[in-house]
Amino acid sequence: MKKILFASLMLIALVSCTKDFESTNQNPNQISDQLLKQDFNLVGSPFSGMLFNLFGHQVEEDLCYDSWMGYMNTPTDFVGNVNNTTYYIRWNSYWGRVYNSVMSPSKQVIRLASENNLPLFATWAKLIRVLSVSKLTAIHGPVIYSNYGATTAQINYDKESDLYNTFFLQLDSIQADFAANKTYTGFAKFDPSYKGSIPQWQKVVNSLRLRLAIRLSKVAPALAKTQGEKAMADPAGLITTNADNFLVSLNGNIMPVAQICFQWDDTRMGGVMESFLVGLKDNRISKYYSPVADVTLAADHPSVPYKGIRNGSYNVAKADKVPYSKVSNDFNSVQSRRAFTASEVAFLKAEAALRGWTGAGSAKTNYENGVKLSFEDWGAGGVDAYLADATSKPIDYVDPKDARNSNKAASTITVAWNDADNNELKLEKILTQKYINTFTNTLEAWVDFRRTGYPKIPPVAKNDSSPDWGVIPAGQFIKRMPFINGERTGNTAGVADAVTKMGGPDDIATRLWFDTGVATNF
Repeated sequence: MKKILFASLMLIALVSCTKDFESTNQNPNQISDQLLKQDFNLVGSPFSGMLFNLFGHQVEEDLCYDSWMGYMNTPTDFVGNVNNTTYYIRWNSYWGRVYNSVMSPSKQVIRLASENNLPLFATWAKLIRVLSVSKLTAIHGPVIYSNYGATTAQINYDKESDLYNTFFLQLDSIQADFAANKTYTGFAKFDPSYKGSIPQWQKVVNSLRLRLAIRLSKVAPALAKTQGEKAMADPAGLITTNADNFLVSLNGNIMPVAQICFQWDDTRMGGVMESFLVGLKDNRISKYYSPVADVTLAADHPSVPYKGIRNGSYNVAKADKVPYSKVSNDFNSVQSRRAFTASEVAFLKAEAALRGWTGAGSAKTNYENGVKLSFEDWGAGGVDAYLADATSKPIDYVDPKDARNSNKAASTITVAWNDADNNELKLEKILTQKYINTFTNTLEAWVDFRRTGYPKIPPVAKNDSSPDWGVIPAGQFIKRMPFINGERTGNTAGVADAVTKMGGPDDIATRLWFDTGVATNF
């Protein structure tokens, strides 16, 4: 943990993470460019690292939206139990990961691909940029994209509405390039996800377009419908089977959640997931988490002995909650992590069907298919009985060590589809199952929650928000992460311009563009 915190603080302290990094990536001891040109090594070698850095680690994920959404929480009272998990920002470093480990190397790939007449490598790099920055903007709002690499004192951020238009235009261009070169095999050596298959990457392009379209479905419904229907109509198709899933190689590293859990004892099952998985009799629980050794910790449901930690928990001593449920031991040996699954696509199509988008099919069929695909993907049994269950509901959460963390279940959702339900209840079912499925890839669940209010989860137990980073009223939820300190001090005018584009102060209470604040979804 100390190494991670030190690294994160270094990232926060950067003067500016978004100026031209090119000079910092030149190493006089590296192999010559001539040798690297053999077998496309010059342009291909950065890709596995760029893909790996689509994700964060402890301070970017586990102590942020993994905690806020109740997937995981820490037993450790970091900084006196006043930290990101309780809405007081201590760590803020995904920005640096994106610009240092994706945008910078992709810039070099794009330049070298042009110089060496290898245009498809530039196309692939541009897709990874969209994948990465579409995550970054979901965390901060305006970000530097069109002006990336500028050397001026002020570097302006892209307004969110402009940024999404740019994403969609770039996806058009990327898909056209891929469609014209379906049999190209030059990526194979450098592609741990699809072994260089262009048709598989075309499915990623369409699935990403659909994800971004659904993200904008409330704030820009006409644009969202157009882009979503384009994604579903494209002949290259979507990620529709688990064989198509977009998996990102760990490059020999341990799965971050396993390292944080087993090596550092700094994360455990989230109380929200306990409420849903135990209450809904969900067999995926054993694929995500490990049962507790001390069954008395789960005295309220001893036959299903799992115990989580409340989001924003009051933590007094680490030893109190270390005995709570760890993640499954399977995560110690996995070689990849899920970046985009067929189950997510099915839930996206289910929501698209509720919104009347052409090509989406039946909301019920997509919903049930999403659940089936998820159970299959995670290796869980009993899906048919699960889908037929119209009575089981999320349970109240009980913290046996500190009653301040206990809470009534925020949701009364059941699993079985009912055509008689209104669209709000149907959407809650879809997004609750989408939420459960996206364990270990949880950012989009935070997006869904902010834009729709689903799934219904309890607020943090301990709210330490303050004017330092923004005040979240009791019972409400964090809206975004502030811009990093390196940008605030090194690109002050750029940040000031970004604040005007965001329409609110640079704090955790300002809603992002897709988060309209409108309670109804239809």
